[in-house]
Amino acid sequence: MKNVFAAAGMLVIALIFSSALTALADTTDLLLIPGGEFLMGSPEEEPWRSDDETQHRVTVSSFYMSAYEVTQEEYETLMGENPSTFPGSENPVEGITWYDAIAYCNTRSAAEGLTPAYTIEGQRVTWDRSADGYRLPTEAEWEYACRAGTETPFHTETSISVEEANYWGHYPYQIEENYFTQENLETRPGIYREQTLPVGSFAPNRWGLYDMHGNVSEWVWDRYGAYDTAETENPVGADSGAQRVYRGGAWNDFAKNLRSAYRAAMQPDLAAFNIGLRLVRNAESSQGTVTAESRQENETDAQGRTLIAYFSWGGNTRGIAQEIQRQTGFDLFEIRCEVPYSEDYNTVLEQAQADQNVQARPALAEHVEDMAQYDTVILGYPNWWASIPMPVASFLEEYDFAGKTILPFCSHGGGRFGQSLTAIAKLVPDATLLEGLAVSYSGGSGLEEDVAQWLEDSGIHAP
Repeated sequence: MKNVFAAAGMLVIALIFSSALTALADTTDLLLIPGGEFLMGSPEEEPWRSDDETQHRVTVSSFYMSAYEVTQEEYETLMGENPSTFPGSENPVEGITWYDAIAYCNTRSAAEGLTPAYTIEGQRVTWDRSADGYRLPTEAEWEYACRAGTETPFHTETSISVEEANYWGHYPYQIEENYFTQENLETRPGIYREQTLPVGSFAPNRWGLYDMHGNVSEWVWDRYGAYDTAETENPVGADSGAQRVYRGGAWNDFAKNLRSAYRAAMQPDLAAFNIGLRLVRNAESSQGTVTAESRQENETDAQGRTLIAYFSWGGNTRGIAQEIQRQTGFDLFEIRCEVPYSEDYNTVLEQAQADQNVQARPALAEHVEDMAQYDTVILGYPNWWASIPMPVASFLEEYDFAGKTILPFCSHGGGRFGQSLTAIAKLVPDATLLEGLAVSYSGGSGLEEDVAQWLEDSGIHAP
């Protein structure tokens, strides 16, 4: 890759001579990110912000960050495999778990004669903050680098376009409330590429970092949880929690989920076709360790009771749920609103986006009498505006899912799960999510086989 140190400007040149910084010889794609203070999170008036983006002032120390996301060639050369869905040597690697990302950091450190940053003992990972090896950025470092001094939703300082990032261009920022009156949009709909692109395909941010918005999301170190607004210097995330944070949005995300402040979360042992990584290294001396241990993944109890719960508007999700029940005989429960959505497609689009925008919790018409009897819930829904329909949120908040296993499935028109898995993970953080099944519309002639294979892979069997 080309040398990109010059892209960071004269500020980097001045700071590189600071005695507090370490030299990085023979490095060609790491940029020095000068430390400083910034507002992390989003202001309350930012469209499509989430409640977990509480704005607070944070200070980060200087660090080095790769200008690019790790490519498939880089990953395969060291790890001997390429799990990516979209092959291309210069495309970002994806389909990796958080643990895979941690392992890659250590492997690359060892290959270059550096001290690995992590000690890995099963699901227990300890970060040696003094190590000079490669590591994942903290969530604060990632957002600070992405913003590159900006306070707007995107580092472009305008509504990001498909000429500036790889995302689902049919859905630019604020399209949800302007779907039928697009003259109010700052950026009009563009193309949807439906795959990753080679890293560095678009202009970098003002600090020389490429693809901080879009292409693939990027794992960071932190557990997901509420921000500790009192801990404002080099924070490292929540003290406990089952989910890990990933940032930046991807090729299949709506623009609202590419925002600098948007936080996505998933279990560290799950992988997705839209999550990769970007490397950082220390630039200032640091001390201490941080230990993270995820609970052991629940093993599905074949003798425990399983519920199929689903929300359906047009019938596609209902058909998938019925096929699952036909193959398993599990109990079936339909999530229905006390006041149903309109039967008109255009009207329901507006209703769905309005509910999502305010995170509404529609009242449900029926309720599960005894949720405690179920160990596993197979949860289905249509992908609405790249997330779950709000009646599904009502359902998830009504019951205690601690210790339960959730097996998600969705019907979609091209976006697969979107950010729906993150929405579920945030609502039921003490549940275990298994790999989901994304079905295009009704699934067609291959639905029976797809469902059967998914259930087998998930260890779900009829009683």
